[in-house]
Amino acid sequence: MKKLKYFLLKLLSPKGVISKPENSKPAMDSKSFYDFKLRSIEGKEIDFSTYKGKKVLIVNTASECGYTPQYDELQQLHETHGNKLTIIGFPANNFGGQEPGSNEDIGAFCRKNFGVTFQLFEKSEVVGTDQNPLYQWLTHKEQNGWNDEKPNWNFCKYLVNEKGELVKFYSSAVSPMSDELVSLL
Repeated sequence: MKKLKYFLLKLLSPKGVISKPENSKPAMDSKSFYDFKLRSIEGKEIDFSTYKGKKVLIVNTASECGYTPQYDELQQLHETHGNKLTIIGFPANNFGGQEPGSNEDIGAFCRKNFGVTFQLFEKSEVVGTDQNPLYQWLTHKEQNGWNDEKPNWNFCKYLVNEKGELVKFYSSAVSPMSDELVSLL
């Protein structure tokens, strides 16, 4: 019955947006969004507790994808709503081999072509057996409380609220500056 309910929720969700159900139970796993510590694209450890009290948009990115121009909108979102929302990007080569470069190459590409100043993290796996720990939390309802939706392509987005709760999943097709996203800020 729960699977049918979740399937209907996905089916009825507008334009690739899935929201946390109102009656969802807290995650069984005690790990919180704020417990993560991951390396930035420059190799510096970032403690996610620094994001407490902020909304965070998590995006898996790639430099050679049809959605790569979303870097422009992500940067625009960062510049116009950075006081309400923190954007963090996770380069990944999981889909179509569209992120073949090194961390240094990716960082330079993003700065040069899109003026990216929001936080990028080390290139990592966002699906599969080597999935990074944050994406394990984002995509396993036992850990986040409700969501099993994994990225199915580059530029999928996850919204975490000010309490560290995962509240939305946006497919790649949802633009970073779309009403679906910006209206929640």
